[in-house]
Amino acid sequence: MYIHQLHDWPDFRWAPEKLAEPLAVVRHRQGRLIGQMESLGFDLRQSAILKTLTTDVLKSSEIEGEKLDAEQVRSSVARRLGMDIGGLKPASRDVEGVVEMMLDATGHYDQPLTDQRLFAWHAALFPTGRSGFMKITTGAWRNKSSEPMQVVSGPMGNEEVHFEAPSADRLEGEMHSFLEWFETHTAIDPVLKAGLAHFWFVTIHPFEDGNGRIARALTDLQLARSEKSPQRFYSMSAQIMQERKAYYDILERASKGTMDVTPWMQWFLACLGRAIDGAGAALEGVLAKARFWERVKQLPLNERQRSVINRLRDGFEDKLTSSKYAKLTGCSQDTAHRDIQALLDRGVLTQNPEGGRSTSYSLAAF
Repeated sequence: MYIHQLHDWPDFRWAPEKLAEPLAVVRHRQGRLIGQMESLGFDLRQSAILKTLTTDVLKSSEIEGEKLDAEQVRSSVARRLGMDIGGLKPASRDVEGVVEMMLDATGHYDQPLTDQRLFAWHAALFPTGRSGFMKITTGAWRNKSSEPMQVVSGPMGNEEVHFEAPSADRLEGEMHSFLEWFETHTAIDPVLKAGLAHFWFVTIHPFEDGNGRIARALTDLQLARSEKSPQRFYSMSAQIMQERKAYYDILERASKGTMDVTPWMQWFLACLGRAIDGAGAALEGVLAKARFWERVKQLPLNERQRSVINRLRDGFEDKLTSSKYAKLTGCSQDTAHRDIQALLDRGVLTQNPEGGRSTSYSLAAF
């Protein structure tokens, strides 16, 4: 039997004594990271938030096997945050939809979660009304035409069913109970509530597609509530992507278990702790960027040069060439050559080994 078929569904329970210590550790890590980020200046905090949200959008989609264009995602996030990062790349409707959902979840964490808000997220995820080549119902709960709603693997004719969701005729009642619980203030710690909300929503599986991404958006929303801040400095989705097999394994075991969800909550807290620890690397990147600008602040650099240097420091994925420099800054090829040569002369850039038409440049080590 699946957990949603049990007579006491959805009366979840867990062993508080097994969660008290890992919860305290995670709460401490949350507070310490937020304190570190608050000590930075506004611009550096914004850079860290841009990096985190971009990663969150990319990795949440990647978990489902969908690889988005990183520059499109970064441009879309920056534009919605009102950040001027230069060389903004137009984003596709699919990218804009995912970014819209994720930023609504965290940026408006204090707004009620309703069925209409979830429908809007779902419609944003699938702007064409299709998932791949398949037409799906968007902006509404799945219906009987999609039944049975199963998670399967293996070759056709020999599939293994990992999970089967509640039938469509139960969804109105199931989602009413879930949303009422989500918006009711209870004694449960907000971080534990994030973990339970994730599992509960995935178990109901109310949409034809996109349930995982929406579940992770709900998690981010509830974690933002736990911190009382829309500013994101760590990515739960990025950590889940690193531990994807363990994530699906624990979900499957919990979905076939009892109403005691202690093992799932233990895994969730441990994964969240690792996500927060992983943000330390991103913080170091932000601090390294600050140290870099401190060292070069005396150099005469124009706005084009500063914009391109920032792109390189933020992890520009392609090799920098003069033509890409011209495209990023909207200048002529001649101006790009002069700007790059000045940066070479001042030791800010170095030329990569390949030459000729493949000539490219990297930031010098500081």
